[in-house]
Amino acid sequence: MGNPDLAAVWLTLKLATVVTALLLIVGTPIAWWLARTRSALKGVVGAVVALPLVLPPTVLGFYLLITMGPHGPVGRLTEALGLGLLPFTFPGLVIASVFYSLPFVVQPIQNAFEAIGERPLEAAATLRAGPWDAFWSVAVPMAKPGFLSGAILGFAHTVGEFGIVLMIGGNIPDKTRVVSVQIYDHVEALEYAEAHWLAGGMVAFSFLVLLALYTFNPARRQRNVR
Repeated sequence: MGNPDLAAVWLTLKLATVVTALLLIVGTPIAWWLARTRSALKGVVGAVVALPLVLPPTVLGFYLLITMGPHGPVGRLTEALGLGLLPFTFPGLVIASVFYSLPFVVQPIQNAFEAIGERPLEAAATLRAGPWDAFWSVAVPMAKPGFLSGAILGFAHTVGEFGIVLMIGGNIPDKTRVVSVQIYDHVEALEYAEAHWLAGGMVAFSFLVLLALYTFNPARRQRNVR
């Protein structure tokens, strides 16, 4: 792609789409377990999931870089499998972004599952629905607002990442240079006009995401009516 700004936008959208899909797959069982379990480990697991909310991105990026590097357990495994090292690659960016955006997807889905309560699932059980059937036919449809919020927040958060993508992906054109890094490059080169275009686009995108979240989320609409 000839235009570096367009290349950065395309890579960012590609990254956010892949990461959001993976987060929904990985985050749903975690959210379901956190919503339903009475295990003493619930607090520990919940705290681990929420860590990216309070950790500086560079801290998480540093430890992921060590873990996926040539001397880390993941790096040794990927090299042994002939896959090479993950840092400074698109798959490395995906993994780092999944960790960093995990709470933004898990928590809305968990809250939606908790809001369902026991009665709908008990009613499904009286109709001889197994746990798997009850999950897909009752819990998932009723938790749809949580899935919508989680998908929107996960996508938007991935688009806006900077510190962790710079730590793990570096600044490789067409491979790991996302919009936030491209803006940084423009500012560093005193190319303020180009930085304004990209930064303004990010502001507009963030506003539209929040507008969609507050406008089209049925749960929020019901609370506002009350």
